[in-house]
Amino acid sequence: QVQLVESGGGLVQPGDSLRLSCTYSGFTRESYAIAWFRQAPGKEREAVSCIVNSDGSTYLSDSVKGRFTISRDYAKNTVYLQMNALKPEDTADYYCAAVEGVRWVLRSQYEYDYWGQGTQVTVSS
Repeated sequence: QVQLVESGGGLVQPGDSLRLSCTYSGFTRESYAIAWFRQAPGKEREAVSCIVNSDGSTYLSDSVKGRFTISRDYAKNTVYLQMNALKPEDTADYYCAAVEGVRWVLRSQYEYDYWGQGTQVTVSS
């Protein structure tokens, strides 16, 4: 059973940085994708970023491109979301999600089988 544990959320001011971590375990297949989604109050869950382990392909949504970076540390079984120049509109619950057996980025929440518990990010002055 794949397990995902997020950490790193918090309350920051506009322009600050945060790094979210998603520590994973339990993958049984060689290829998988891990993504970050976020959901703000009253809004639908949206894909923020995705990384595929097979070739390191990544995806960043237009709203975070140039500010956020996704990366992975195989030794620590962890995927990171580095968030810079945070804006109030980045405020949301952030979720790590995973799916096995894929070699390309996936942007729909319905394509992911495993989810973490979420971590809250609040950007406010």
